Order: sequence, then structure tokens, then C-alpha cells
Amino acid sequence: MNKELINYIENSIIPKYSEFDKGHGIDHVRSVIDESLKLAVNCNVNLDYAYVIAAYHDLGLCEGRELHHIVSGKILEADKHLQQWFSGDAIKLMKEAVEDHRASAKNSPRSIYGKIIAEADRDIIPLKIIRRTIQYSIANSPSNDKEHHWANLLNHMAEKYAEGGYMKLWFENSKNAERLRELRKIISDKAQLRDIFEEFYDNENC
Repeated sequence: MNKELINYIENSIIPKYSEFDKGHGIDHVRSVIDESLKLAVNCNVNLDYAYVIAAYHDLGLCEGRELHHIVSGKILEADKHLQQWFSGDAIKLMKEAVEDHRASAKNSPRSIYGKIIAEADRDIIPLKIIRRTIQYSIANSPSNDKEHHWANLLNHMAEKYAEGGYMKLWFENSKNAERLRELRKIISDKAQLRDIFEEFYDNENC
């Protein structure tokens, strides 16, 4: 990998993540970089591309979450420092990969690099996902009716994570593949899912 590029990213790009929330801070971007490079090695593709894409993928959070993937791509494309190391075509490829990284995107990434960053950015931990879904429902769909939040959990799990859901993993040997299988086992066992829901819901409302 290009040492000058690494020096620039480490000193000028990664520190920007200190301005974001804990879930998208410096620890997050370093984790995504590490996983991206592992996948890039396994796929025998350009490590510098994978590194830059991972480093820039969430910079657009400076303008909010909804369109952060688009804004992140624009930030990458506009960074003239990258022209020292990459052609215009390479920068366009990396920009598109950043745009394609968002986990909620229902269309396939346009390149192997988009698939790598989409995969690396996911952190599938079954209980954490279930808890966050309940927390989101309580915060964004206020109701004292427990069954309302149970229904929201079931709907979200079915739409995104269950068999046939829009969550797609692009690499069978990634860290997330086994975790998604674990989550799907829980989703398919409604009694187990209900027990988990009861515990987390009570904790949020105690």
C-alpha cells in the first residue's frame, strides 16, 4: 500500500470521525477499514482503493444521516489530494462504492468495492440489533401499547433480516454471515424472540 496515502488518510481524514457519535467514531472507521482490507485481500483486489473507500464512507454524516452516503461520495470526489495517487476513473469508482455502502440500500452495489464496503460496514450482532430496533420503535413511534412495539419489531425483522429480507451479504466467509444465520434462527423461533423482546422492552421502560 502507498505510504504517502496512508499518512494522509491517518492524519487528515480519520480524525474527522471524532466529531461523530460513538457508533460512527474513530473506532468504527478503523474497524471498517480493517474488515475492508481483509475482504480485499481475499478478493485479490486493490488494497489502496478499499482503504480509501472505507476511510471516507461515513464522512457525509457531517450533513446528517439520511443522505450521508451520497455526501460522503462527494467529499471523496472533491478531495484533490487523492489526485496525487489515483486517476479520474479510480476516483469515480471509489465514489460510487462509497455511495453504495449504505446497509439500507436495496439495490446491489455497482462494483466489488461497493460490496466490500457494504459488508465491512455491517456489524450484525443479533441481540444488539433486536435491542436497537426496540429502542428505535419506542423513540420514533411513541406508544404505551407494548404490542405496538412488538409488531414493529416483527415487521422490521421480517422486512430486513429474515429469509427473503432485503439485507444482503456479499461474502459467505465474512464475519457477518454466521451472525446473520444466528439472528434468523431467533426470528424463526417466535417464542424465543418474544422472550428477548420482553426483557429488552422492560429494561427500556423501567
